[in-house]
Amino acid sequence: MEGHSEMGQIGESFDTSNLLGRLRDDEYESRSGSDNFDGGSGDDQDAGDDQPHKKKKKYHRHTPQQIQELEAFFKECPHPDEKQRTDLSKRLGLENKQVKFWFQNRRTQMKTQLERHENMILRQENDKLRAENSVMKDALANPTCNNCGGPAIPGQISLEEHQTRMENARLKDELNRICALANKFLGRPLSPLASPMALPPSNSGLELAIGRNGIGGPSNFGMSLPMGFDVGDGVMGSSPGMSSMGARSPMGMMGNEIQLERSMLLDLALNAMNELIKMAQPDTSLWIKSSDGRNEVLNHDEYARLFSPYVGSKPAGYVTEATRGTGVVPASSLGIVETLMDVDRWAEMFSSMIASAATLEVLSSGMGESRSGALQVMLAEVQLLSPLVPARSLSFLRYSKQHGEGVWAVVDVSVDIGRNVTNSHPLMSCRRLPSGCVIQDMPNGFSKITWVEHSQYDESVVHQLYRPLVSSGIGFGAQRWIATLLRQCDCLAILMSQIPSEDPTVISLEGKKNMLKLAQRMTEYFCSGICASSVRKWEILNIGNLADDMRIMARKINMDDPTEAPGIVLSASTSVWMPVSRQRVFDFLRDENLRGEWDMLSKDGPMKEMLHIAKGQDRGNCVSILHSANSECNVLYLQESWTDASGSLVVYSPINMQALNMVMNCGDSSFVALRPSGFAILPDGASNNGDGSDGGGSCLLTVGLQMLPNGDQSTKFTMESVVTVNSLISNTIQKVKDALGVA
Repeated sequence: MEGHSEMGQIGESFDTSNLLGRLRDDEYESRSGSDNFDGGSGDDQDAGDDQPHKKKKKYHRHTPQQIQELEAFFKECPHPDEKQRTDLSKRLGLENKQVKFWFQNRRTQMKTQLERHENMILRQENDKLRAENSVMKDALANPTCNNCGGPAIPGQISLEEHQTRMENARLKDELNRICALANKFLGRPLSPLASPMALPPSNSGLELAIGRNGIGGPSNFGMSLPMGFDVGDGVMGSSPGMSSMGARSPMGMMGNEIQLERSMLLDLALNAMNELIKMAQPDTSLWIKSSDGRNEVLNHDEYARLFSPYVGSKPAGYVTEATRGTGVVPASSLGIVETLMDVDRWAEMFSSMIASAATLEVLSSGMGESRSGALQVMLAEVQLLSPLVPARSLSFLRYSKQHGEGVWAVVDVSVDIGRNVTNSHPLMSCRRLPSGCVIQDMPNGFSKITWVEHSQYDESVVHQLYRPLVSSGIGFGAQRWIATLLRQCDCLAILMSQIPSEDPTVISLEGKKNMLKLAQRMTEYFCSGICASSVRKWEILNIGNLADDMRIMARKINMDDPTEAPGIVLSASTSVWMPVSRQRVFDFLRDENLRGEWDMLSKDGPMKEMLHIAKGQDRGNCVSILHSANSECNVLYLQESWTDASGSLVVYSPINMQALNMVMNCGDSSFVALRPSGFAILPDGASNNGDGSDGGGSCLLTVGLQMLPNGDQSTKFTMESVVTVNSLISNTIQKVKDALGVA
C-alpha cells in the first residue's frame, strides 16, 4: 500500500503495475466535522470584548464513539429533523445544538471536497489542452514532409496532425461539458479556458463509505473523477425523481447532495476496481494453496491488511466465500465487456445462473463510443439449480475500465438500495464484495480471463446437503462463471461456423437458431420451477406428509399469455445425493436408448433421435428432438443437454409435430407451449477437486417436473394432483437409482 505497488503478470504480457499507478495513503481528517464548541452558536463563539463578563465556552472534541455514531447516521440521513437531532443528542450525551452544528459542518466539508474534485478535473484538462495546443503550434509553424523530411508544401497537413486536431476538438467539447456541469453545481460562471486554479492541499479521495452495508472506506486513488462520468439523470427502469440509492430527488435532496451521492458511488467503484486488480494478479500473497495443494484459498490476514475493513462486524451466521479462476475463451475482450455491460445479453449468456436481472440506473455510459468508464447500478438474482438453495438477491454497482490495448476489467460491488423482495420464499441474504474479471486479448483471437468472486452470505438458509458445495465456492464461485462463459462461447462459435445448406431436407441455419431459442426458453422455465425466483409468481404449497427436501409449487398462468397454455401449473422438485459420478449419471439420463429405464411415458422402450443440433465439442452438449420407438406411444420430446466443469443439465418437454414444423420453418417459437421437466447434476462439494470435476465418484441430483393438474387446463387443482406429481418424482428417482445400481 506504500509507494509504488508493482503487480505481477496476468497471462504472459499483462503488466498490471500500470493499472494501479501511484497510490497515496490519504489521512482522513480526524475532526470529521465534529470539532465544535460545547453548545455554542456562531454568535457565542464570536463574543468579543464588548461582553467581558461572559465567559468563553470551553473547546470540545467529540469522542471516537460519538463521531462513529454521527457518521453512521449521516450516511443514512444528512438532513436530520428536530426530532432526530433530539434523539441523537440524548443517545450520545450531547446538546441539541452540538448535533445541529456537527451536521452543518459535515455537509460543508462534503461540499468542499466535491469542489476540490471539480477543480482538479478542470485543472488537469486545461493542462492537457495547453500541452497539446503547444505541440500543434510547433508542428504547424515548422511543417515537414513525411516522405523526404524537407519543408512541406504550404497547406499540407500530416495524418498525425489531423488526428491531433480532431482529438483536441473532442477534448474541448468534453471540457465544455464538464464546465457546464460545474457551473450548474457551483452556481457561478466558470470559463473552460480559464487559467489553472490554485488548489489547496487536500486528500485525493472523497474518503467516504457507502450505504448500510459498509462497503467503501477511505480512497486510495490519487486521481480525479474520470472523464465520461455523467452526473446527469440516467435512470432506467425507475422514475426520474429517484436517485441511485432510492432516495427522492429533488424534493427530498438538494442537487449538490445528489451530486455527492453519485460521487460516493464512483469512489466506491474506483476502490472496488483497485481491489479487483490486486486480487487478480497471479503472484500475490493474497492467495495461498489449500492444504491438498489443488486450489487457491484467500489469505484473510493479508486481505485485512491491504484493504480497508468494512463497517461493522460480519453478521452472525454469515460466512465468507472467495474463489479465483482463469480460463481461455473464444471471444475478444471487447465482446465480453459488451456482454457484461448489457443486462439483457449478460442474462442470456449466463441464463442457467441468472434468474432475473435489471439495470436500475446508468451513471455513466463510458467515454465516447467506448465502454471504458461505464458505471451502472444493477439488480440480479443468481441461482443454483436446487430447491434446497435459495437464490442470491444482489444489488450492486458494475464498473468497466480499459487498462491498456486489449486489456479490460469489469468489477461488481454490492450497494444497499432498499429493495423489497415480495417472493414467498426468502431469497438468500448475501453481499458481494469486490468481484469481477480481468480480460486480456490473445494473438489468436481468444481472450484470457481471470475471474474473482468474493461474497459473504447467510449459511443458515442453505440445506446441509448443499453446504459443502456452496462453501467450497463451486456453487457460486469463479469457476462456474468461467465454465458457463466458455460453454456459451463454444456454442456461438459452432453455430457461426456452420455453412447454410441448399438441401431442402436439412434444417436451415435460421431454423437451428429458432430451435436453440425455444430450447433456451424451455430451460429457463425449468430453472424457475426449481429455484422459485421472483421472475415468475410461484406459490409454495405447504402440504403435510411431504419430505423436507421435496418442494411443490403452483402457478396460475395468465389467460392472455400466448407463450403458455392457460391454467394452473404444478411444479415439484427435490434433490438427493448419489454415490455415482456426475459424468455417469449425465450419460445415462441423456442416452435416448436407455430412456425407457426411467421415463414412464416412453412405455419402457427406447427412443430415437430425429434431430441433433450441436452446442459444443462434447456430443452431450446439444438440442435434440426425440421420438418414441414404441408404436403404442407417439410422443415427441424437445430435449436440451449440456455439461461443463460446474455441472450438467438434461431438460425435456413434450412438443407436437405441428409446433415442431413451425419452429423448424422459422416460425415464431414464442407461441409454443412448454411443460419442462428434467435433471440438474452438480458435484457434491466434498468429493471433487475443487473445480467441479469428479473426484470421489458422487454427485447431487435434482429432479424437477412441471405438469397441468389432471392433465387438463382447469383453473383448479386437487390433492390428488399433488399426490400424483409427488409420486412421479419419487418413482423417477427410484428408477434412476435402480438402473445405476444404487441401493
